[in-house]
Amino acid sequence: MVATKGVSLRALAAAARDLLGVEPDADGVVTGMAYDSRAVMPGDLFFCVPGTVSDGHLHAPAAVGSGASALCVQRPLSLGIPEIVVADVRRAMPRMAAAFYGHPADSLQVLAVTGTNGKTTTAFLLEAILSAAGRTTGLIGTIETRIGPEVRPGIRTTPESLDLQRLFRQMKDRDVDAVAMEVTSHGLVLHRVDEVRFVAVGFTNLSQDHLDFHATMEDYFAAKKSLFVPERADRGAVNVDDPYGRKLIATAPIDSIGFGVSHEAEVRAVDVKLEPSGMTIRIISPEGEFEVETGLVGNFNVSNCLAATAVALQAGIDLDAIAAGLAGVRSVPGRFESVDRGQPFSVVVDYAHTPDSLDNVLRAARRMAESHGGRVICAFGCGGDRDRGKRPLMGAVVARLVDVVIVTSDNPRSEDPEAIIAEVLEGIVAERPGGPDATLVDRREAIERAIRHAAPGDVVVIAGKGHESGQEFADRKIPFDDRRVAAETLEELGYAGGAA
Repeated sequence: MVATKGVSLRALAAAARDLLGVEPDADGVVTGMAYDSRAVMPGDLFFCVPGTVSDGHLHAPAAVGSGASALCVQRPLSLGIPEIVVADVRRAMPRMAAAFYGHPADSLQVLAVTGTNGKTTTAFLLEAILSAAGRTTGLIGTIETRIGPEVRPGIRTTPESLDLQRLFRQMKDRDVDAVAMEVTSHGLVLHRVDEVRFVAVGFTNLSQDHLDFHATMEDYFAAKKSLFVPERADRGAVNVDDPYGRKLIATAPIDSIGFGVSHEAEVRAVDVKLEPSGMTIRIISPEGEFEVETGLVGNFNVSNCLAATAVALQAGIDLDAIAAGLAGVRSVPGRFESVDRGQPFSVVVDYAHTPDSLDNVLRAARRMAESHGGRVICAFGCGGDRDRGKRPLMGAVVARLVDVVIVTSDNPRSEDPEAIIAEVLEGIVAERPGGPDATLVDRREAIERAIRHAAPGDVVVIAGKGHESGQEFADRKIPFDDRRVAAETLEELGYAGGAA
């Protein structure tokens, strides 16, 4: 990916000239880069990134011991190897990484989507549209990373800047020319997407989440809004059905178009036909109109299809490719994903972990259930070490929209699972004085209870973890996939048909 002779420290320091405190005290070279001391290889430049849990400066001796040839620091450490002293290591890292890897993003058409909900599905749709337009594509997001035909598990929704620049270089080396990616508020605030120029960016919506990281909703919005500036992006697409979207498009300093179902939207859905197995949408745009049939379900996926259409139009992609791309995505892993073993009721797994996303998913489930005269059954929980304020709100949403409520654990992480559940129950009891139908800390037991309770025509929603393949506790992470547990339960009940 880079010349084996390496890159000089002085060249890397020059990439962050305005942040320099002290230039490197030797004219050495580095042959790699790392910000995790456990990943350091001989010849690496090690970035001492200050974090919320640990300070990279404390791990510099270990990095030196593993063969690091230089350090990027915010304070001199005098460990016997050259140092680049900067005002902010996190801001310097993307600049130096981009220089080290040859500014790979400059030769890629990068499209991005941000927002609280819908990022993953919209990114999948955008990647399909780019592929339909004849591009060699990449995808970066929560579920997975794709480099052409290669698929890798997703590690972080928006990778750290160093990982991102390395990934772009790998894509360029494999002839990828267009990339769809998710951009989080964390990624923007923590400078992960610095040194990336976006051809077009989309905003899906904003609702309560991540208030463990952002001080207020306005702070959260400001982070999202920072993607829509000339320094980062050429053009934008904004959901004008969302109140924050209307604020954004009114003030965005880049050329932006609105999408939605409201009349002021330039990219608008009309004649929407929602069915339990999919939907048909006619989309009107400044470039013309077209009809598309997709296996995606729910009003929230109408918005996701419009988001992908609007971003693609802003990137100069024609309507035929957009229509083909939208039609080609039948489902997205862990996003209202059906688990079908031939049972006479529906089981869907969804990543919904905010009040708004849970509301959207449960309304779609309600529509499916009503079409078959059935009930909605929901097993859900809330993650630990995350925004605590949304827990009672999620409980209230479920209490209002669900017939059979089962509360369980999500990823408790370092928190007590029962304490998390108690906060969820506050919202449930406020709407449903009798409380939930069951409270089961063990997630497998909760999923089994929900499925065994189902009757013909019912819709069972297993919410919160979606595509995830593990469950995180304070001292361990165990293999756990909601889809697999649901399938195993159905098979134990004697259902063996349906999808494999």
